[in-house]
Amino acid sequence: MHPGEPGVQDVKDGQTDAGACVSETKPKRILLKLSGEAFCKPGIGGIDPAELELIASEIADARAKGAQIAVVVGGGNFVRGAELAERGDIVRATADYMGMLGTIINALALKDKLESMGTPARVCSALEIRSVAEPFIRGRAIRHLEKGRVVVLGAGTGNPFFTTDTCASLRATELGCSALLKATKVDGIYTADPKKDPSATRYESLTFDEALEKRLGVLDTAAFAMCEEHNIPIVVFEFKKRGNIARVVAGENIGTTVQNASDATPALRAE
Repeated sequence: MHPGEPGVQDVKDGQTDAGACVSETKPKRILLKLSGEAFCKPGIGGIDPAELELIASEIADARAKGAQIAVVVGGGNFVRGAELAERGDIVRATADYMGMLGTIINALALKDKLESMGTPARVCSALEIRSVAEPFIRGRAIRHLEKGRVVVLGAGTGNPFFTTDTCASLRATELGCSALLKATKVDGIYTADPKKDPSATRYESLTFDEALEKRLGVLDTAAFAMCEEHNIPIVVFEFKKRGNIARVVAGENIGTTVQNASDATPALRAE
């Protein structure tokens, strides 16, 4: 919905929607990246009500603690463009657009669940779908954040051949976020896949150069490069553990932090 539409009461400058936290200090603004798989049970597509409830409640709790939150959602629980194109039935550009529509479904579901919990939210789409989402306009998205609304970003960058990871780094840069939080199935970045290699150990922190050199693959190289250039740290953490988003926002040392060498801890060792 847009300000001025039926059922939406906009607020004046300096005020927030009902329930938004008001603080004299500038709140943290973070970008949360969720994969499409976060919305479903392992091995099952679509949207699972329990998983959606968990996602929304975690975001609402973090917002209640004073954070401004933008969320980039994937669509892999519906369509993976690259995999669809690899089978040869559909050209890559078309397959990627199909994947973008999957992200819109997840964005609408998350927005609806957040608002049912009393947390104001808006869906901003990189594709023109005005009947269900407002177009992504940087200034408008920032105003939503300043008014205490969660901004759910759908359709990636709106361009084929770009991942939602790249979209996350782009939006984090555009919106002036202090960190990019990458939610995963494991509690950080490991030396190897911990599900396949019992000897794998977790890194507490890495520099961008180290992450690229080690080809850890938690984000694509374009996303790493943009965050490195604009000095936006990336925190990779386990999303399914309750309270983790709020813990990251509060500055607790969980997961793995990827940052510029000048900001990194002196000793970067695997745990």
